[in-house]
Amino acid sequence: MNATKTLIYDGSFNGFLTAVFIGFEQKLPYAEIQRQSHLQRGLFTDNETIFTNLEKAQRVWNGVRNKSNTAIKNIYFAYQSEQRNIETLLYLYVQKLMGSQSNRVSDFSDDCILKINQLAYKVGREKHRMEAFVRFQLTKDEVYFAHIEPDYDVLPLISKHFRNRYADQQWIIYDLKRKYGLYYDLNGVEIISLDLKDVHTNSLQKSTAFTDAEHEYQNLWQNYFQSTTIKSRINTKLHTQHVPKRYWKYLSEKKEAV
Repeated sequence: MNATKTLIYDGSFNGFLTAVFIGFEQKLPYAEIQRQSHLQRGLFTDNETIFTNLEKAQRVWNGVRNKSNTAIKNIYFAYQSEQRNIETLLYLYVQKLMGSQSNRVSDFSDDCILKINQLAYKVGREKHRMEAFVRFQLTKDEVYFAHIEPDYDVLPLISKHFRNRYADQQWIIYDLKRKYGLYYDLNGVEIISLDLKDVHTNSLQKSTAFTDAEHEYQNLWQNYFQSTTIKSRINTKLHTQHVPKRYWKYLSEKKEAV
C-alpha cells in the first residue's frame, strides 16, 4: 500500500503556497496539506513539516498569476473560506490550472474548479457586505472601533478598503469569532489581539468605552432613519434580502431591532 503524503504547514497563506511548491517539486500527484494546528494523523500517511519560504511562495503566486489573474484571486478568496480540507482542494486546483495549455479557470464541468469558484464567490460577497455594513464607534481613546463576526476570514480582504477610506483616522476592526483584528495607526495596518471582557455590541445600552458624543451621534442617526421611513412602504422581505438580519447588530439604525 502506498502511503499518502501529508504536508504540514504553519497556517499562513505563504506557508500554504510553500507547501504547494514542495508538492510540485516532489511531483506529488496528490498531497494532503494540513495546518499544524488542525493536524489529523492517518495510519498510512507520510508526514513532512513545511517551513514557510517566501521565495518559493512568491514563485507559486507568480506562476498562477501569469496563468490567470482570476485564478489567483479565486485561490486567495477560497483559502480564506476556512473550509475543511480547502488546502488539498486548492492543490488539485493549481495542478489542473498549471497542467493545462488552455485557461481552465472557467471550466465549471470540473467539480474541483466549480467548487473553488463557488467558495471564492461566497467569500467575495461576504467581503463586500463587511465593507458596506461595518460601523465604527469612537472610543474614549480616540480610536474608532468596530467588531465583526463574518462567516469567512475576510479581515485580510477588507484591510485595503478601510485603509484608503479612513486614512486620517485611527481605527480597529476586530473579528470576535477568530479573536484577532486590524489596527490602523495613521501609518500602516498591523494585526492585533485584544482581551475583550465586554463585547461592545450596537445596542441601546450605553457603553463606557465610547464617548458621549458618539452616543449622541448614534441617537441622531437612529431618529433620522426612523423619521424618514414610510411605514406603508416597508417591504421586510426585500429589505432583509439586501440587509440580512445577521448584519443588523452592526448598524446604528437597527439598535431597537437588535
